Amino acid sequence: MSDTTPTDGTPLPPEPETQPEEQPEPLPLLELSDGLPPLTDTEPALAEVCERLAAGTGPVAIDAERASGYRYSQRAYLIQLRREGSGTALVDPVAFESLAPLQEALEGTEWILHAATQDLPCLNERGLVPTALFDTELAGRLLGYPRVGLATLVETLIGRRMKKEHSAADWSTRPLPQSWLEYAALDVEPLVELRDRLAAELEETGKAEWARQEFDALRSFKPTPRPDAWRRTSGMHRVRGRRGLAAVRALWQTRDAIATERDVTPGRIIPDSAIVAAATAASEEGVVLDRSALRSLQGFHGRGASRYSSQWVEALREAAALTENELPSRNPRGDGPPPPRAWADKDAVAAERLRLAREATSALSRQHGLPVENLLTPDLLRRLMWSPPPARDPGDLLDAVVDRLTADGARPWQVALTAPVLVDAVLQAEREPEPEPEPDEPTDQSVGSGDGS
Repeated sequence: MSDTTPTDGTPLPPEPETQPEEQPEPLPLLELSDGLPPLTDTEPALAEVCERLAAGTGPVAIDAERASGYRYSQRAYLIQLRREGSGTALVDPVAFESLAPLQEALEGTEWILHAATQDLPCLNERGLVPTALFDTELAGRLLGYPRVGLATLVETLIGRRMKKEHSAADWSTRPLPQSWLEYAALDVEPLVELRDRLAAELEETGKAEWARQEFDALRSFKPTPRPDAWRRTSGMHRVRGRRGLAAVRALWQTRDAIATERDVTPGRIIPDSAIVAAATAASEEGVVLDRSALRSLQGFHGRGASRYSSQWVEALREAAALTENELPSRNPRGDGPPPPRAWADKDAVAAERLRLAREATSALSRQHGLPVENLLTPDLLRRLMWSPPPARDPGDLLDAVVDRLTADGARPWQVALTAPVLVDAVLQAEREPEPEPEPDEPTDQSVGSGDGS
């Protein structure tokens, strides 16, 4: 009997045909509304751009392209600007000794950047400093958007797709291809509209003042140099002994000096794997690496490795000649607290403070719809919980915590939200636990009488 026929012989109605799920229409591509402007690379052309920008209205959208992965420096190789009434301009900063006319034209305007900490250092290097700032990425974070890349925010809020095919290009290339210039111009095309939509949402959610404080702090942003940057050498954990670490340090510092002089990213001279291979070999008992021995190691076959082989050998010899007191340690002491995983063994009360503080700040971040790291940086939280102010009167402790957070760079809105819960964490962690109540003694009525009733 057919599976489609019931036992009484009555045929079943045919099953309805399943319709394939309709795929959403792809969003339209973002396009240049004014066409592609010419590259500004002469003094007369720069003067004309400055005049147009000064005559425009409202904030100025700005972006910069670097050659990360190709050059050692983080200098700007292209600067894009757009303003209402001015259109878009593409400025080649390499062509000019000074961009002072551009800074003068932008004086007093609000700059719109996406991820300002990436572009401000290279703009500042050319003398371009904002009077006021709006960071669309940071605004997205404060508003709780799960993904805050420029393309994602433009799709979400403006409904346009962006091309991203040249994001990793070598922008030090000259001449710059037309397709690259179009990509660069599109990066500033939506920023004014995106800024307006995010600003309206910040106002609606009561976060406009938070954003203003964050943007003001960003204007003076300076990247912090990493101490002992050589310790970030990939694969260094495989190197044994302090003398092996000294070899890593010597090779890394030599490579860094060469890269700085040539303005080439260090990995294009020799990779980290070559440093680790040479340091591992050099740390073996009785092994002396010369130029021939180096060429047999992984990563020392390329032109960069061979060209500087005498410098690699000299670096390894200097490391081998260090005294025991001069050798680097595996885990140097820093000025901050120990890693959180070690707190329970070193200071159980501090570990409890940190646990309570993390719980409280996580609850605050959920309540206000923003990432916990934007509420308070993890490093600042750890430092405070490891070594809180000595006051234990709640009012005095609150004042001291407010002062500490402010001195360490927390913004007023962050201090107002977090200081009370951090004080609670400190006091609660140090509170003596309530003694467990003693169990009641059994009475005669609670014990069987043994009469069988």
